[in-house]
Amino acid sequence: MNIRQAIRGAAALDAGAIVLFAAVGRANHDEGILGRAGLGLATTVWPFLAGAAIGWVIAKGWSKPCAWRPTGVVVWASTLVGGMLLRVASGQGVEVSFVVVAGLVLASFLIGWRVISGLLAKRPGLKR
Repeated sequence: MNIRQAIRGAAALDAGAIVLFAAVGRANHDEGILGRAGLGLATTVWPFLAGAAIGWVIAKGWSKPCAWRPTGVVVWASTLVGGMLLRVASGQGVEVSFVVVAGLVLASFLIGWRVISGLLAKRPGLKR
């Protein structure tokens, strides 16, 4: 795998994890994927995707896209903080319990896949 493939794969995993987080959250609150106006998931997910994009820039994620630190930690923190700030700025709700749950879920998703990837890459006999 070359670095461009790793960058695309890591960005896709991050985006997919964030979309999954938003979709599960909407489903758990009986809001449905589309919502009343048909933009439910998009409305919920865009602040977090924007926060993640900012995190990729801050961490220079393209240099070590699969590293859990610093890339994963910075992308996670930026996704959480940026996402919550953008939710507030766009008139969406933010409660302490939501921040805690989002922080835990997003950490397990955005840092977790990188930790697992790193452990798998270190397995003996793995063809590199």
